[in-house]
Amino acid sequence: MFGARFLARALRSCSSAPCPGHRPPARLSVRDALGAQSTSGERVKVQGWIRSVRSQKEVLFLHINDGSSLESLQVVADSSFDNRELAFGSSVEVQGQLVKSPSKKQNMELKAEKIEVVGNCDATAFPFKYKERHPLEYLRQYPHLRCRTNALGSILRVRSEATAAIHSFFKDNGFVHIHTPIITSNDCEGAGELFQVEPSSKIKMPEENFFNVPAFLTVSGQLHLEVMSGAFTQVFTFGPTFRAENSQSRRHLAEFYMVEAEISFVESLQDLMQVMEGLFKTATMMVLSNCPEDVELCHKFIAPGQKVAAVDLLVPGVGELFGGSLREERYHFLEQRLARSGLTETYQWYLDLRRFGSVPHGGFGMGFERYLQCILGIDNIKDVIPFPRFTHSCIL
Repeated sequence: MFGARFLARALRSCSSAPCPGHRPPARLSVRDALGAQSTSGERVKVQGWIRSVRSQKEVLFLHINDGSSLESLQVVADSSFDNRELAFGSSVEVQGQLVKSPSKKQNMELKAEKIEVVGNCDATAFPFKYKERHPLEYLRQYPHLRCRTNALGSILRVRSEATAAIHSFFKDNGFVHIHTPIITSNDCEGAGELFQVEPSSKIKMPEENFFNVPAFLTVSGQLHLEVMSGAFTQVFTFGPTFRAENSQSRRHLAEFYMVEAEISFVESLQDLMQVMEGLFKTATMMVLSNCPEDVELCHKFIAPGQKVAAVDLLVPGVGELFGGSLREERYHFLEQRLARSGLTETYQWYLDLRRFGSVPHGGFGMGFERYLQCILGIDNIKDVIPFPRFTHSCIL
């Protein structure tokens, strides 16, 4: 095993810097190019996809986007660069000088010296058309392409920012991140809406189980967090959960993400509610601060008239956003309930948590996709996850 100091030295000594005599153009994202405050005359390289092409007599205008921002970078080139391959949807690499734009609509533009088409796109066959605002229902038919639209681009950037904000909140407040398992032998919520896990080819006899017990895709990480709350006073998990619900509604998915936390030495529901409120406010403020254009696009074009609602546990138009409770820590009460249900043997481990150093504790869960629906005003949950899974639909 590497020692920590040896590993640190090895990392510092590693270098992929170019040779001193060769200085390739600096590669910039569209976001960084647009946000540049000054230009030094250095050549830069920008890679992305063409969002629009406008050819004039002596000048060619391209707008390039690489997913790093809602706004595209304007590329100005000599008309000699114009050709059929420079079409909406084509991927390109552009080298040139970043200069101040005379237009008030953007800060910088790229004066092209070289344009290379990396991948052609047949704009006539491409299902999305330039300057056409397609309904979200239409975009769902193309899960492999819809991320290239402004609408889904904005939603997915917000999703990424919200993910970072949630992790930041828990880290700043002293929570330990636990990777709870996706495959589990328990039914946390007892609703019976489980996906059972089996080998695709029978490795053992049909009457036997791969794990010796029936195994399922998890519906919640709560029980595993309760285990961890016996060693760590504050824990959380953030991962996929699964429900085998036969539903086509706008509020349900078969696979979705849950943010769940468990806190030890908690005896008041008010204490839990303060953490839930803090999580919602902190994450939302960070999203609004770092993705204002993306949020504005959703409110203006995708869900006009929708407002961010105050949240307790239920949110108008979305339904349950948070669900939290204090846990039952009384051993004898739990033992009696499990005995009446015939589950004592199955959940002996849960009783053990109450026998060995138990403390009052509680926790909560927040449906991540419903959170995104709430802050963006998106009506259908299928439009806030990259690849929606629901009854009769598992495309890709």
